[in-house]
Amino acid sequence: MAVARLAALGMLLILASCTVGPDFKEPPWYSPASWFGGGHRESPPVHSQLVADPIDPRWWNLFGDSELTSLEERVARDNFDVRVATIQLAESRAQRNVTAAGLYPSINGNASYEREKASNRGIFSAFGSGGGGGATQANGTGFGAGGVPASGKIPPFDLYQYGFDASWEIDLWGRVRRSIEAADASIDSSAEARRNTLLTTLAEVARDYIQLRGIQRQIEIANENVRVQQQSVQLTSERAAGGLGSELDVANATAQLRSTAAQLPQLHQQEAQLVNAISLLLGLQPNALRAELDTPRPVPPVPPRVPVGVPSELARRRPDIRQAEAQLHAATADVGVAVADFYPRVTLSGSLGIQALQPKNLFTWDARQYGFGPTVTLPIFQGGQLRATLQLRKEQQQKAAVNYERTVLNAWHEVDNALTAYDAEQKRRDELIQAVAQNRRALGLAQVRYRQGLIDFLTVLDAQRSLLQTEQQLADSTTTVSNNLVALYKALGGGWENAFPVVGG
Repeated sequence: MAVARLAALGMLLILASCTVGPDFKEPPWYSPASWFGGGHRESPPVHSQLVADPIDPRWWNLFGDSELTSLEERVARDNFDVRVATIQLAESRAQRNVTAAGLYPSINGNASYEREKASNRGIFSAFGSGGGGGATQANGTGFGAGGVPASGKIPPFDLYQYGFDASWEIDLWGRVRRSIEAADASIDSSAEARRNTLLTTLAEVARDYIQLRGIQRQIEIANENVRVQQQSVQLTSERAAGGLGSELDVANATAQLRSTAAQLPQLHQQEAQLVNAISLLLGLQPNALRAELDTPRPVPPVPPRVPVGVPSELARRRPDIRQAEAQLHAATADVGVAVADFYPRVTLSGSLGIQALQPKNLFTWDARQYGFGPTVTLPIFQGGQLRATLQLRKEQQQKAAVNYERTVLNAWHEVDNALTAYDAEQKRRDELIQAVAQNRRALGLAQVRYRQGLIDFLTVLDAQRSLLQTEQQLADSTTTVSNNLVALYKALGGGWENAFPVVGG
């Protein structure tokens, strides 16, 4: 009956309970009507136009490079940072379960045996035997009427007991429920942190791969110019031997050749470092991808049409914005926990057990002992700790709100800067294409006139330097255009949303 009464009391208290503290509301955020609302772009890029079509989570497929696609599809499984982020998410879920346990009673079983001996000069000796040496004996145990042996000496005895005890804090003010709410928000924050890690890693793999192909193109350009300049050395040597030129022309041609060849070791070093960078992102040993990536390929070209979605989707797609919102939610729930600490706590506790001096009585109903009842704890004086904690939680909530606003604004800046960079670099590349064509034509004309003896070799050298410089700039610009598209998709929050390693239990 007592247990039933306590259960009924607990249910009534739960039904009458409330949740103190502020309720979380999704913060508003600004969304422009168009990606080009700033007015600084008259039109989208000429060769690769931005369109408001839905973003493909596997945006790297737009480059049409099978090797890049293969590398990206291995990232979620093999990257160490993504695996660590997955484990951290599992930690958050486990922590939530720990917090949620506070909603339920805790029940413990116990059993013990003790051999005890009370002091003959301790508190029991104060009771005396009451009847001197002729005191009556209780059931033949040798104890007098006062509970002390007639002899004045307390013999040792055995004590057997077992039973159960339970405790249940009634969540009257929602302290535990607010803690669970904060834990749920922390899970959301960890999940978005994992998505952000994956998004960053996908972009880093694409950048390193595109940069690798750009460096390999630089190596090809250097080797092509070395071959042309070797011909110049041979030509100037032949003309000098025939009295049509000078040793100065030979020295200048040779110096130009050596200067160009000197670029190759550094370019090969950068190539090796990029292969290792991609290997590390995929959790592989140094040079593990050398055979796979050693054969040069063109820089992955940007597509004619680039889907960028609509501005209103950005906050739902960017994991850092969603993570900041989850952190604000957790901070708001923590304020409720701090408010609930000002209110009384009601705990229902009880115990039921068996205690006997002899084993044969351990299963008799007369050996039972029990205790049930509620406990109310009211904070009266804490030295200002509760108020300081509440103030701390409010300040943390305000900080989370400011961080959310900053994250949203930073996202718009990143998108706007990425759009500008993508547009501007394509225009620069177009100009460099024309510059390379004209420099190649100028070099051809200079070589013909030099053979005809109409100009000196310095003009040929200048044409060679100009061609090499603009070819390298064009290769760099082509690489930058593709990398700027990667940066744009990273700013837009594009990437796999459900492609993560599985963590065993």
